[in-house]
Amino acid sequence: KMPKLIIEGVGEVNVESGTRLVLALSDNNADNVHACGGFARCTTCQVEFMGGEPQKCTRAERDVLERNNKVGDFRLACQTLVNEDMHVRVLMKFSEAVDRILASVEGFPG
Repeated sequence: KMPKLIIEGVGEVNVESGTRLVLALSDNNADNVHACGGFARCTTCQVEFMGGEPQKCTRAERDVLERNNKVGDFRLACQTLVNEDMHVRVLMKFSEAVDRILASVEGFPG
């Protein structure tokens, strides 16, 4: 059976087993950021698991979280495969990131 993915603020979707979580989120309008192309470098694809967090963690994810003292704070959607039911919250939304960038540009209206 296809795993069920619950995305906070978006809803519930069925996802093909083995899909990268980052793609399942963007395919379902989760407003998620992913800047480095899935290489666990930028940490913009942060998610919080409300349920179904996989125990497995890639070496790349573990390395970047340890390097930034963020182990246990969040997981990286680009390093997570949807193989079972999951419930996640996107921590860095694209629309909010754009708003922050625009607000930091001197003279930008708004």
